[in-house]
Amino acid sequence: MNRILVIIPTYNEAENITKIIPEVLANSNGEDVFNVLVVDDNSPDGTANLVEAMNNPDVFVLRREKKSGLGTAYVAGFRYAIERNYDCVFEMDADFSHDPKYLMDFIVKIKEGYDLVIGSRYIHGVSVLNWPIGRLILSYMASVYTRMVTGLKVKDTTAGFMCYKVSALKQIDLNEVRSNGYSFQIEMKFKCYKKGFRIFEVPILFIDRREGESKMSRKVVYEAYFMVWKLKLKSMFGKL
Repeated sequence: MNRILVIIPTYNEAENITKIIPEVLANSNGEDVFNVLVVDDNSPDGTANLVEAMNNPDVFVLRREKKSGLGTAYVAGFRYAIERNYDCVFEMDADFSHDPKYLMDFIVKIKEGYDLVIGSRYIHGVSVLNWPIGRLILSYMASVYTRMVTGLKVKDTTAGFMCYKVSALKQIDLNEVRSNGYSFQIEMKFKCYKKGFRIFEVPILFIDRREGESKMSRKVVYEAYFMVWKLKLKSMFGKL
């Protein structure tokens, strides 16, 4: 049996969370069993309470005292998956921009021997709907910029829909993960790449959130801009 944990970080996702969880769990079958871990940053809208009220044995909640960022939420989820001996762990948004229908496409590639599978918006041109043109250009050029600076062989370097083989994830020192915004996605991919992990990108259609508000900010963009140079320099001096 393949035990799979889907980590969903939340902050004010009451409109989405109880809708997306059943669609994630619906992927379970006789061979692959999906669980969900919601990492909630004390959402004022009661997101965590709604999840607990579902009273589902396959759904877990990790409550945090305050809004502490995307990166630390995923790292907490990774530790949870490692400690409980899951086989695979997903990063996934609550807002349906990451469609649960793609989950098994990732697992197929994991079973083929890949260590990290990425849901890519840019593997076959651009597969994004409902984004303002400025946001799309920013995202696409961020991937180009990251590849140029770091040499990372990934088309969608900022993608947030990913599946790790836990045996590979154990080889990354999570204490050394420094970024916390969307640059966290770049940092984790780069660390996997430098470790020599097998990486595969599956094409997805990314559709902007149905409900709620985006967490993107200027601070997040700046962090990503400077993080790529930090990664490049650390790699050059063998300190990654």
